[in-house]
Amino acid sequence: MSGKLRHQVIATYKELLEMGRHYPLGYTYFRDRLHKAFASQAHLTDEVKIQEAIKRADYVKKEIGALYYIKRYRSLRQRYP
Repeated sequence: MSGKLRHQVIATYKELLEMGRHYPLGYTYFRDRLHKAFASQAHLTDEVKIQEAIKRADYVKKEIGALYYIKRYRSLRQRYP
């Protein structure tokens, strides 16, 4: 794996880890699942497949962001009917 791809993977992992701090089921639950997901893909050496995995991780980041947005929206709707 090239240095650029390695940097992207590590940056993505750190971003997801930071997003997990506010996960509804808890940070440890999120961290364990995230570690398993990245460890299961550690065998990848083909750069194309690594890029696809990074794109999939970016999609997951967007989904988690949407989850947080919905949670915030629902709490605001409950406070101000």
